[in-house]
Amino acid sequence: MNLTRNLLIMGIPVFPGSFLKLKCFNIYPTIEYFPYFGYFKIESIVSLILNNNRPTVRLRAFRAIDDPETCKRFIKGHEHVLTAIGVKKVTSSKDDWMFNPAAFVLIVESLDGNFVYGGARIHVAGGTQALPIEEATGMMDPKIFDLVWAHAQSGTGEGCGLWNSREIAGYGIGSIFLTRAAIAIAPKIGLKSLFALCAPYTINLTKAVGYRQETGVGNNGTFYYPKLDLLATTMVLDDVEELSQASELDRQAILDLRQMGVGARIETLRSKEIEIHYDLGLNDLEGWDLNRIIQMSNGPRSITKENDPDKIIIL
Repeated sequence: MNLTRNLLIMGIPVFPGSFLKLKCFNIYPTIEYFPYFGYFKIESIVSLILNNNRPTVRLRAFRAIDDPETCKRFIKGHEHVLTAIGVKKVTSSKDDWMFNPAAFVLIVESLDGNFVYGGARIHVAGGTQALPIEEATGMMDPKIFDLVWAHAQSGTGEGCGLWNSREIAGYGIGSIFLTRAAIAIAPKIGLKSLFALCAPYTINLTKAVGYRQETGVGNNGTFYYPKLDLLATTMVLDDVEELSQASELDRQAILDLRQMGVGARIETLRSKEIEIHYDLGLNDLEGWDLNRIIQMSNGPRSITKENDPDKIIIL
């Protein structure tokens, strides 16, 4: 649509440097008018393709080292969201994961790939980095290193870096659908279990998809970061294949995604529908060797200068 023409037709007053909110199917772009240059700057453009009034996006999975450009877009989008909610010094967070052969990315983007709306990652235990949960909690309780190493022998990893932009808020992308997709691809990578470090408001969600609270580390599984006033809970999904502890709804949805691999689904959350074109095939895994990845860590990780409990690895 021609936004400039339609704004004028609607009679919306626009002043130099002013910002407007234009509601379009619960998507709010920010529009700044520059009269001296004769154009509108669209901060959050109405970039979601709508099909029968439903947002339509693509959710695809890939190994980080196979697509560095998309990794950069993932990082930029995540940084933008964190900055918008007041998280400081986002740029100091590590992005070494994009060079880690044990990192996998799930990204939610427009069908043409020009816009990114959210994402998540799976880090496989091994590779060139400790898991984010080890980096975040190791100094407070070193038992996390032995716990991860024990699970790593049969293949484990961590779901992390989950985020979504404002454009897609309320449709379940940053909560349920990315989480389900991550669990769906885990067996294809060779994983038998998954770790997660959860904020209090996400614990019920992780339990619904099959995780349990791991009480063998921290304070009954929890870690408190006084400077951030943040409580985090260690969760473990013991059987990513069978999902015996997941709710029947979530278990069936994950199994359906696993079987489909590539295809479109209409997903619904609280009566809001979104059309997601899934690409979870992971067909480009040339040279992937889980055993080699595991052995890259040369045994359990240990405390390093990176394990500062006041510097949680956000990205």
